[in-house]
Amino acid sequence: MFENLSDKLQRSFKNLRGQGTLSEENIADAIREIRLALLESDVNLNVVNDLVDHIRARALGTQVTTALSPSEQIVKIVHDELVNVLGKDTARFKTSSQPPSVILMAGLQGSGKTTTSGKLAQWLKKSGHRPMLVSVDVYRPAAREQLAIVARSTGSNIYEGDLKGETPNSDLVLRLAKEAKRDAANFGCDILIVDTAGRNQIDATLMDEMAALKKLLNPSEILFVADAMTGQDAVNSAKAFNDLLTITGSVLTKMDGDARGGAALSIRHITGAPIKFLGTGEKPDAFEPFHPDRIVSRIMGMGDIATLLERAEEKLDRGKAEQFAKKALSGDGFTLEDFRDQLRQIKKMGSMQSILKMLPSIGPFAGMAQAAENVDEGQLTRVESIINSMTNKERQDHEIINGSRRKRIATGSGTTVQDVNNLLRQYAQMRKMFKTMGSGGGLKAQQRMMSQMQGRQKFGR
Repeated sequence: MFENLSDKLQRSFKNLRGQGTLSEENIADAIREIRLALLESDVNLNVVNDLVDHIRARALGTQVTTALSPSEQIVKIVHDELVNVLGKDTARFKTSSQPPSVILMAGLQGSGKTTTSGKLAQWLKKSGHRPMLVSVDVYRPAAREQLAIVARSTGSNIYEGDLKGETPNSDLVLRLAKEAKRDAANFGCDILIVDTAGRNQIDATLMDEMAALKKLLNPSEILFVADAMTGQDAVNSAKAFNDLLTITGSVLTKMDGDARGGAALSIRHITGAPIKFLGTGEKPDAFEPFHPDRIVSRIMGMGDIATLLERAEEKLDRGKAEQFAKKALSGDGFTLEDFRDQLRQIKKMGSMQSILKMLPSIGPFAGMAQAAENVDEGQLTRVESIINSMTNKERQDHEIINGSRRKRIATGSGTTVQDVNNLLRQYAQMRKMFKTMGSGGGLKAQQRMMSQMQGRQKFGR
């Protein structure tokens, strides 16, 4: 979702490239462009004014150094100020000394509270916790049923209660919450996630109910769930909830969408509460802690290699990866079956678009973010289907795949002979490339690439 803001900032920096020194005139031009980029990305006006004032003050007070060019100095200043806006450190998750710790989920209807509650439960389970879920939205039966489905899909505990014949009101909400907290303690659950009722807009009834829940449950966390696609509406809602409840953090959902990125910068600044998590997709595991420095790196076009490596560490089988690398670099090379296994490993990390967008858009990786927009995600599925339609003997020895075999494979995989030919050609090229690297022929090329990358680690180059 930060591509829009990233592109606009990159354009604002271009005008400074080639300048020998920083002057009031070229600083003013750059800041004008930065201001416009932030406003067009739906960043709150007050946030833009504060951010631009800080950037201007630092830029005018910066002593020109020979180590950084003018454009690099501005990029570094913008980078540092964005980190200040989003929070310098990754926010910690709070728990109470007396379990169960209560997490109160707040937000408007449609913001993704229910799905986020389930994702949070799964994330907590991976961290060694034993969470329980409860929906206190007694006004919409479908909401409680949705949470039950989410809980089953993630294998999480849920307290449903018996509400037959009960009148939906705030008294019932409080009773249900109290029963759920007692049930969580009885079953040894150390965290209770309370999915509250949402409204299409903020109203007095909703706020009174939230205040009563806070008083009853004494939550260790009050998380405001915001749909990042709603822009300034999310900021206004966050302020209203914070004024009443003093939220401890926020969760931005639909970060895989095409929102302009302003909500992320604005909510943190307006409420003073840290962003703690991001929802990055529909799957239960499409949920990650918010790292301000990594997000700023994405915005500045520097990628997010740290998150990419963490995702690889979590999703990939290291033993299989090492085995594949050893085989690929050997004289015999890797088979189509090995290739298929690696494709399956990569798919565990998420879409190719999300992976490519975490790579830097500078240096050797320039153009990767743009290339991500043209990725055909279905291509990986088609490649796997083609390999699945081969016999085991064909997967082990691609050279026996003649014309008649190619027709059979194409028919079996629902593709064309041309698709099969393209796969075999690309596979052969990859084998050749790996063998060259394994024999040492690619060593100098690798060293040159690493040297280029290290030489471009300065900001903005």
